[in-house]
Amino acid sequence: MSQGLPLREDVPVSETWDLVDLFKDDQQYYESIDALVQQANQFHHTYATTLNSIEQINTALAELENILIALDRLSNYAELRLSVDTSNIEAQVLSAKLSTTYGKIVSQLSFVESEILELPEEILQQLEEACPYQHYIKQLIKQKPFQLSASVEQVLATLSPTLNSPYDLYGTTKMLDITFDSFEHDGTTYPVDYATFENDYEDNKNPEFRRKSFKSFSDGIRKYQHTTAATYNMQVQQEKIEADLRGFESVIDYLLHSQEVTRDMFDRQIDMIMRDLAPVMQKYAKLLQRIHGLDNMRFEDLKISVDPDYEPEISIEDSKNYIFGALSVLGDDYTNMLREAYDQRWIDFAQNKGKDTGAFCASPYFTHSYVFISWTGKMAEAFVLAHELGHAGHFTLAQKHQPYLESEASMYFVEAPSTMNEMLMANYLFNTSDNPRFKRWVIGSILSRTYYHNMVTHLLEAAYQREVYHKVDQGESLNAPTLNEIMLNVYKQFFGDAVDMTEGAELTWMRQPHYYMDYIRIRILLA
Repeated sequence: MSQGLPLREDVPVSETWDLVDLFKDDQQYYESIDALVQQANQFHHTYATTLNSIEQINTALAELENILIALDRLSNYAELRLSVDTSNIEAQVLSAKLSTTYGKIVSQLSFVESEILELPEEILQQLEEACPYQHYIKQLIKQKPFQLSASVEQVLATLSPTLNSPYDLYGTTKMLDITFDSFEHDGTTYPVDYATFENDYEDNKNPEFRRKSFKSFSDGIRKYQHTTAATYNMQVQQEKIEADLRGFESVIDYLLHSQEVTRDMFDRQIDMIMRDLAPVMQKYAKLLQRIHGLDNMRFEDLKISVDPDYEPEISIEDSKNYIFGALSVLGDDYTNMLREAYDQRWIDFAQNKGKDTGAFCASPYFTHSYVFISWTGKMAEAFVLAHELGHAGHFTLAQKHQPYLESEASMYFVEAPSTMNEMLMANYLFNTSDNPRFKRWVIGSILSRTYYHNMVTHLLEAAYQREVYHKVDQGESLNAPTLNEIMLNVYKQFFGDAVDMTEGAELTWMRQPHYYMDYIRIRILLA
């Protein structure tokens, strides 16, 4: 039998991140969270009902910022501890502590925005000009038509952990409850889980192997489609309730409002890819079919590479040369940040049981970024790492030059620096090799990974989510058959008769945690 992933305690420490820059241990974390509750209570006692002058508001915002920075640090520590091993009981308890305490903290802070927005228009204009947090105030004023009463805003803040329950439930179902049957190929039995399927099996060059693994994976998640659909329905229905409470015409308008993105922009990009990109990707699917000699092109074949017999390998140590070389054009300060990321263990490379899927970058303010990745040894990981370090570079610079309340960018922009890093990596790899096959691999990787992931996967998910929210706006409740039908119809419309929609394609909506994070906002970014 093929060996499965190791336990977290068995992976090399050098492949794990070091969270000591956030908290030296869990005990310090628990002490800090209790202290922050007291600090938030004192803040409320000091400033509630007093925000009637520009000077007082500026003083309060400075103290509020310190509380939010501390809360940001606590939230990141809890998330990062749990993400690398979702089966770890201590990490689960620590995360639960944050969940039960978070609402207590933010409910003591919600009065700030309510009191500011109750001020006369002329005072708000003066505040926008005189406040050191001008962008924050500008965005706050934009929110005024949709602001609820102070008491309702406080209730919503108190309920925030409960409102986040669908995301927590989805993660528990995905990482702890779902199990998969192993499959046999050429006399070897292969175990299946989310990580091995998405990192190792999904793009395997052998069609029989790839299709067997897809069937095992699909059969596993199908058993939980009704639970996952009910969880997702909770998420979108509560978004609908808040959108209605705040006076938005639709859930999509509500989700896009704070990101400085118009509904026209959102619809235009989805309509464009469904109309103009679809024929191109149908040709691409037929090209893959011809290159790989497939009798028919199936859904589970879409992630394979252009060159089925060429996949360069790379070690973590060797990745440094590529990362430093590709991104050195961004300057010495940027390169020094990259070196610190390796040397000071900002990056979690390990593959282990219980580790969450995907890749991300967390950037707690006043600390440094942390990069989550599962290193497979494939050269493609250099693109993923460059991407996540692009987020690290962006937020390192933003936090260096902006106060906390000003450092967050619109989600419409936030993927630009990271995707640009992938382009810089491709350019570097292409121009530093004389091997024609390697150059072809670089181009193929951009097409099958960067371009496909950004322009096809994400934007088709946006098309899917748009249909979901249309139904929610019409008062419909969602279930697994409905979600399966929406997903399948989007794929059929996009790929036409170029790709056979194998049983299991309709379940793709079950694989995305982003749907529980207001992530409709980000689906339009990567174009």
